[in-house]
Amino acid sequence: MSTQAETKAKAEALVPKFKFEKLLNQDQAGRRTSLLGTIDSLPALLILERAPFPSSPDYLASVPTTLQTLKNLGANDIYHWYLANSSSQNPSDETADLKINLIHPCTERHIKKYSKQGVRLVSETPQIYLERVRPYMQAQRDAGRLNWVFNIVEGRTEVEDVIYRTPFDAASLNEEGFLLLPDLNWDRQTLDALHLLGLVERRDIWSLRDLKKKHIPWLNHMKEKFIEATTKVYPSIEADQLKLYVHYQPTYYHFHIHIVHVQLEAGATQATGKAVGLDSIISQLETMGGGDEAGMDRATMSYTLGEASDLWVEVFEPLKRAGGKASQSQ
Repeated sequence: MSTQAETKAKAEALVPKFKFEKLLNQDQAGRRTSLLGTIDSLPALLILERAPFPSSPDYLASVPTTLQTLKNLGANDIYHWYLANSSSQNPSDETADLKINLIHPCTERHIKKYSKQGVRLVSETPQIYLERVRPYMQAQRDAGRLNWVFNIVEGRTEVEDVIYRTPFDAASLNEEGFLLLPDLNWDRQTLDALHLLGLVERRDIWSLRDLKKKHIPWLNHMKEKFIEATTKVYPSIEADQLKLYVHYQPTYYHFHIHIVHVQLEAGATQATGKAVGLDSIISQLETMGGGDEAGMDRATMSYTLGEASDLWVEVFEPLKRAGGKASQSQ
């Protein structure tokens, strides 16, 4: 009878004998790969999946200083993003195993956003939006937190990254005036994880709350152009392999649309309570009663908030304590 140590040694000896034949699939944004091959002339499947990062402080402190390669993909204001190799074996862009985002200098708001925290589901009525949330949005815009967006829109940064752009006439607020570029969270290589960002140039629409029935033709036109541009730049992707959505609450208050591959793993940023499909918004506006000025500011919106977020601390937690619209813990 084999001992446990012998069984373990036998199992560990199998993997180095694997002879690769074919890549079957890559999912989880390229973090899991399924390979077909043989071991001792018999068919074998080898599924490779990146392990979680160790939580050891010594390891985490060493990562930035032990990278074998580091390639900057872009920089805008305080935001920087890179591809890197943590291994010294054949380091190259193709073998990069780390996608790195750097925020420097970061603010207390950034620290709260990226810290582990409880989550609440809140219900934002039209009245709460008008009296509490809209003033909060105004304060965020006044604080200069859109500088990096305006850098892109005005052509001061990331000019080489823009893959599509239409002309804009600020006086007429025409149906053009938007651009398309890679989202900073995409590695720009894995097409199944495609994530593009559509920015509008007009500054009168801060979020989906500002959308009205009169904007339906503009939204449809923009959707058509974004899909057309994406499939032209990435010809292996077809129109029905793309999802378009917006966030509410968004990270920043300048209207933008996310364009992603349908196979991109749906994490928290695509979850109910955060992402709202562009088609759903257009349909809601089309079926809404009233004239051209009727809009999304009339709707009650439910969404999730972190307990450390300013909106929870400054708006919804005080409302809850005062007996306002209740939230739900998650």
